[in-house]
Amino acid sequence: MIRHWLRDPLAHFLIAGAVIWAGLALAGEPVDPASRSIELSRERQAGIAFGFERMMGRAPTDAEMDSAIERWVREEVLYREALRLGLDEGDTVVRRRLATKMDELAGAEAALARPSEADLERWLAKHPDKYREGDRLTFKQVYYSSESAAARALASRDPAGEPINLPAEAVAMPLAQIRGTYGEAFTARLAELEPSSEWRGPVASGYGWHLVRLETHNAGKTPQLSAVRDRIEADWRAATIAERRQRAYAVLRGAYTVAIE
Repeated sequence: MIRHWLRDPLAHFLIAGAVIWAGLALAGEPVDPASRSIELSRERQAGIAFGFERMMGRAPTDAEMDSAIERWVREEVLYREALRLGLDEGDTVVRRRLATKMDELAGAEAALARPSEADLERWLAKHPDKYREGDRLTFKQVYYSSESAAARALASRDPAGEPINLPAEAVAMPLAQIRGTYGEAFTARLAELEPSSEWRGPVASGYGWHLVRLETHNAGKTPQLSAVRDRIEADWRAATIAERRQRAYAVLRGAYTVAIE
């Protein structure tokens, strides 16, 4: 078990982070809010300049760099004093931001990863319906402002609906048009249904909730990877980042004992 864990690249990433943190502490870097010494390394100055350039689209002048450094020093002083006073304790915003930064740290490597063609082919094979083109659906829909209202209407078999500026019936509507009108969640749920004379739902959309009656679903075809490569790579990367974040949390969570009263 331990040997398998140590072979995991994610474990190497976390261990490296711990080693770097420990090294900075030993080197006297300001990781301790009790320290009154602030050292601005050349690497940090380069980072400040890079941040300015990304925001402004050009390198900073000497005066602008001096101003940016002063802002950084001011922020560092106030940050340390806030930690010294314990202002981070019990602060939900600070808590969530730090948790988010840990998540981002775990997913940083995947954010820059370049998937192989085989990775993308496997992803397309695993999720063909998401990229299939040419599907056309004929359906009817009635709208409700709340899920509970839609559920009651479904149970009563009286889907009168509430007023909304949407067509009550769509004939042979392409999936892309459905997605653009009702949103991804509505489209995905509708595409999962079998044609039937029964009303189904509630189905969520960007507007609220619907009951739907799918009459026909004419299937299209799954495109070649080259036609949807950018979409697939973006989806693959998002899923990979989420997976790595969850794995990182599982590693860290395993070191804690949690008692819930």
